[in-house]
Amino acid sequence: MTEIQKIAPMEIERESFRIITKELGDRQIDPEKAPILKRVIHTTADFDYADNLYFSENAVQLAIDALKGGAAIVTDTQMALAGINKRTAMKLGCEAFCFMSDEDVAREAKEQGVTRARVSMDKAAALGENVIFAIGNAPTALIRLRELIDNGYRPRLIVGVPVGFVNVVASKELIIETDVPCIVARGRKGGSNVAACIINALLYIIDETRGAAK
Repeated sequence: MTEIQKIAPMEIERESFRIITKELGDRQIDPEKAPILKRVIHTTADFDYADNLYFSENAVQLAIDALKGGAAIVTDTQMALAGINKRTAMKLGCEAFCFMSDEDVAREAKEQGVTRARVSMDKAAALGENVIFAIGNAPTALIRLRELIDNGYRPRLIVGVPVGFVNVVASKELIIETDVPCIVARGRKGGSNVAACIINALLYIIDETRGAAK
């Protein structure tokens, strides 16, 4: 009979992170990026992210500054929206949105013959530039963001981690090529769960820092 490890419920996550740290071994990981990378691996059980998760220069600190400044968080799926720890976000004055199911977005997408993800990025951009995008599903959202950036739009951060095959790899590279801070999962891997967990990792860094300071 397979042996099951006995462990207290409150210790499961801690033990998981211990295992992740051990299996990463001697790999050199920037301490600033480590909490995000390890949480992505914790969420996916996929160590490939140790190689394919890209951070633009100073992306983590810029993201933390944006969250502390009450940046809006915009996702491209209801699943990613549901996965974000909104209680922790609200402590910072951050509100999370997903416009994909909005009637005006659906109507305009149909009229234009484009995806709702594309139109939802236009609606998000209307919130202003104090916005963090968490894109885990739709490469067309990243493609539209690149177009907006080329026209002068500068959001605070783009988390670009859509999963799939069609235009996924190229759309991520389009974001990396810009001067907008970004965290991107290069290649085909990603997903709404990864997008949400990256946002949560950033939120938890702030929450833990504040707790330690009390």
